[in-house]
Amino acid sequence: MRTRALFFFAVVLVVVGVGVAIYRGSGPLPDPEGCKAVVAGHEVDLSTEQAENASLIAGIGVRRGLPARAVSIAFATAFQESKLRNLTSGDRDSIGLFQQRPSQGWGTPAQVGDPTYATNKFYDALVKVPNYETIRITDAAQKVQRSGFPEAYDAHAADARALASALTGFSPGGRFTCVVHASTTNGTAQAAIASLANAYGVTAKRTGSRQDLTVAVGSRQVGWSIAQYFVAQGSALKITKVSFDNKVWETGRSSEKGWQHDGSASSTTVHISLG
Repeated sequence: MRTRALFFFAVVLVVVGVGVAIYRGSGPLPDPEGCKAVVAGHEVDLSTEQAENASLIAGIGVRRGLPARAVSIAFATAFQESKLRNLTSGDRDSIGLFQQRPSQGWGTPAQVGDPTYATNKFYDALVKVPNYETIRITDAAQKVQRSGFPEAYDAHAADARALASALTGFSPGGRFTCVVHASTTNGTAQAAIASLANAYGVTAKRTGSRQDLTVAVGSRQVGWSIAQYFVAQGSALKITKVSFDNKVWETGRSSEKGWQHDGSASSTTVHISLG
């Protein structure tokens, strides 16, 4: 009886182990789509929708020449107000990523519902806050938002700092990555070019090979910000590969491994493939 019990227990352990392996994506089933940033041991997990919005907020911050601290404050605010989702409604007439209220002068409903407009309006207000770079994140956010819960932003400060450090390229080397399933349709160069111009105000060039693009960058930090922007937008734009600074990220099962070494990847040009 004891032998049978031990055998049964061993079978159960094997079955459970196989189930865990499959669930984690190391078996025949792929990992679910999603993104994460890991900086100094701190991990932030995001859905692809949250990652798309976060990368836009970071890109606009970089475009405006703002420090990573400004992006951290924006992230803490958006985490608290909308969970980094572009909401169509909220408390009273609040709308969008930052739950800005048209009745409070933030803009029309259509404007504050546009993530690009809403982000720029947030930064416009933030840069007017004295010492926003040195005061607490929650205090800076509160001076912009005038929330009834001024300490609420503090709960998101650690996540906001890590995510901002990764997506602005302040912490380079592929600190941000996504799992993106292979698409059955190809992305278009036009959509990728327009998306980059909207966020960073720079132009991507066609390489003449399929729908591939290159983006010349002036610094390694900006290069990593742009490279990870395209990873974050990978599902929406149907990106298949991003390479930069001796690393490469690819869609499909390869994306489960994150950024991988590629000695041929340029440190002055971000390369994007769209199938």
